[in-house]
Amino acid sequence: MEVYQTLGFQAIIGLVSHIFFIAITFFALQAFRAEQLFKKGKVFQIQLIYILLSIAIGSSVSNFLIDFSNWSRQLPYIFS
Repeated sequence: MEVYQTLGFQAIIGLVSHIFFIAITFFALQAFRAEQLFKKGKVFQIQLIYILLSIAIGSSVSNFLIDFSNWSRQLPYIFS
């Protein structure tokens, strides 16, 4: 049963991490003036770009931190 609990815990950490970093990235992207890059009246497309960039950047950062955490937990196996 220990293996299933560990997998479930890792799944929760992954989900929360992804959602957190996607939200942080979306908040940070609001500082950019992307409206100047697009044609006038293309509000939906601008919002879609914000969402897609938030998902791409946020999940990349989350994956990096989760991988880094997993690798750091595996370091003691070098010395055993």
